[in-house]
Amino acid sequence: MKNLIFTALCLFAILLTSCGNKTDKLANEKLQMAQSAFAEGDYNEAKTQIDSIRILYPKAFDARREAIALMQQVELKEQQESLIYMDSILKIREHQLDSIKGKFTFEKNEQYQQVGNYFWPTQTVEKNLHRSFLRFQVNEQGTMTMTSIYCGKSFIHHLAVKVIAPDGTFAETPASRDSYETTDLDEKIEKADFKMGEDGNVMGFLYVNRDKKIKIEYLGGKKYVYQMTPTDQTALVNVYDLAQILSTITNIKKEQEEARQKVQFIEKKINERQSVSNLEK
Repeated sequence: MKNLIFTALCLFAILLTSCGNKTDKLANEKLQMAQSAFAEGDYNEAKTQIDSIRILYPKAFDARREAIALMQQVELKEQQESLIYMDSILKIREHQLDSIKGKFTFEKNEQYQQVGNYFWPTQTVEKNLHRSFLRFQVNEQGTMTMTSIYCGKSFIHHLAVKVIAPDGTFAETPASRDSYETTDLDEKIEKADFKMGEDGNVMGFLYVNRDKKIKIEYLGGKKYVYQMTPTDQTALVNVYDLAQILSTITNIKKEQEEARQKVQFIEKKINERQSVSNLEK
């Protein structure tokens, strides 16, 4: 009886060993596929094979350990190549910025402002006194703002702007979160600011319809209507184009910083893993 039990246990042990060897072999095949994909620069395929080892062969400990180390190398390489790509795009955008920013008027009060603003020269304050119009500006980080300015004999208490194309299509801002009214001698002055993304796509609408005659309506207390001048349309187009370049540069720099932080984190993990491995040896 004892011999029978011993024989059964031996057979079971042999079976387990056989299964374990088969599992290790399959896991190692996946690992080799992942290593080959990594060497060829196919990082998505490498990650797919690594994930399959984790899911299909949870007890293939040696293969899993090597797969984790390989995954760190894959992620590191991805971030490093991403930084190279972003740097090339950044240089292109900065060259574009350098080629056009001289056409704009730049205003920055060093004492009170951390970020300056670009205006199209025809829309500076001193050239537009006593005039109702839409003024456009963009800050150094690429945030574009539209200001609706009203000058008249009496207040209209406007808080929103509607822009209408000749075919009847239109765009309309929500009520401004930043508006004020004042009096200068006998003149009533109102201003309302609208940032890009919070403007009901009015600036985008004006850009798309830049070659059309646009009617402007100030909405609030009393409706005030006028036609946008070609000069102001030109200002909108140029500031809008500059905003796209500046915002792209800002976003790239933000993504670069995030990538650098990821590289530092991954390199730290790799070094920690290598230190543990050296101690085990």
